[in-house]
Formats: sequence, structure tokens, C-alpha cells
Amino acid sequence: MRLPENNFREKTWLYAGTSVYLELRMLKLINMREKVSSADNQQGSRQNFVKNLSDPSETTRRAPLFKAYLLGALHDGTFSSNKRFRISQAGTDWLKFLQKLFKYLDYNSWIYKEGKYRRVYVLETLADFLDFNFNPLRLRSDEEKIGYIRGFFDAEGGIPKNKEARFYIQLVQNDREKLVKIKKLLNDLRIKTGKIHNPSRSVDPDYWRMYVLAKSQQSFLKKIGTWHPRKIKTLRQRMMI
Repeated sequence: MRLPENNFREKTWLYAGTSVYLELRMLKLINMREKVSSADNQQGSRQNFVKNLSDPSETTRRAPLFKAYLLGALHDGTFSSNKRFRISQAGTDWLKFLQKLFKYLDYNSWIYKEGKYRRVYVLETLADFLDFNFNPLRLRSDEEKIGYIRGFFDAEGGIPKNKEARFYIQLVQNDREKLVKIKKLLNDLRIKTGKIHNPSRSVDPDYWRMYVLAKSQQSFLKKIGTWHPRKIKTLRQRMMI
């Protein structure tokens, strides 16, 4: 059945997977932080305020998920000459969401428009846990694996924008070995994928792609899901669960 409409907009985050309820509670705390940040700065100790705002044990528990997601999302990023991690997008919606996650983890980040006439926006951060060479096979918990794949999917994954088109879920990457590792993580989560292949070596010999098998698409959407606003909108228009 199709998800019912609801005035509570955060219901759309159900597409982010089965553990989304607790994640939403933490993201609501992020929004609360933003609203009180100016008052907190005036009164001195931001850290003490945050400690009173949320349960420390819950904060610690959710941080690995968000870090794993950001490590996966980094596949859409670059490293600048001034030693900052950069993620660029045609719009700001996803970047603002990433910025909230960085803020939740107590890392600063900045969003700016690149060029006067280009519709390209960039998020920059110095977050020291980010690593382009991170090996996702080091992740042990299912929650971290899910977070990493979700971030990777939001950065490098695709679904059809046309709601009339045949549905598919694809993951693409220039680094074939990275896709091999993603395939292994998905298999650990009992989500089956097709063969890693190059669509056209003459066009781009370093472009690799794999699809989630049709029988595992619903499992992917329920377990992995998405936190990308554009993908959420697309799934909301066509998804039946």
C-alpha cells in the first residue's frame, strides 16, 4: 500500500529504512541546537548545553552511523589544495542535510556557491575522520554498513526520475574495487546485486556499474533507503510498500 499523506513532513523519512525513527529523533535535536545556538554562545558553554539537551549515551550510539554515512557520501567529494574536503551539488538541499550531520558530530562545515553564474554549490569541511582511502570492510555492525551504503547510494547511486520508467537501483563508481566492497557489504545484508560491468569501454573505460536485483529492490529500500531529498521525492511519487 502507498504511504498515506501526513501533515508531519518527516514521515517521508520512512524511506530511509527501518531504523529511521530513532534517527529522526536525533535529527530533531540537531534542529533544536540550531534554534538555540545564539543563546548558547551568549551563555558560554555550548558543550554543556548540548549535554543537557540530549542523552549522552544516545549521542554516542548514533555517531558511528552518521560517520559511516558521511564516509560513504564522500565518494561525491574531492580534496582541495587547502586541505579541505569538498562535496559539490547542483542544489543545496542535500548539502544542508550533510551540514547538519557534521554539526551533530561537532564538526564545522561551510556551504558556498562556486562561481557567479554557475548553479553549483560546495560544502567544505576539515572533519578529520573523513578518509578517501577508508576501507568499508572494516565496518563491523550492520548499522554502520547500512549507513555507509546509504551515503554511497546518495552520492553515487541512481533511480529513474520518470515515474513511468521501469524501476531500477544502480550504483556506479570509477573505482571497480570499491564497488566490489560495496557488493560484499550488500551481500552481508542479504541484498543481492548483479554483475559489476562497464557499459561502454569506448565511452569511459573506468566507469563501472552494478544493479540491485529486482528481487532485492524492496529489501534495499527498507534496509538502506536514502537521505537525499531528491531521491526521497522521487520514491515518494512512485514507491509502493
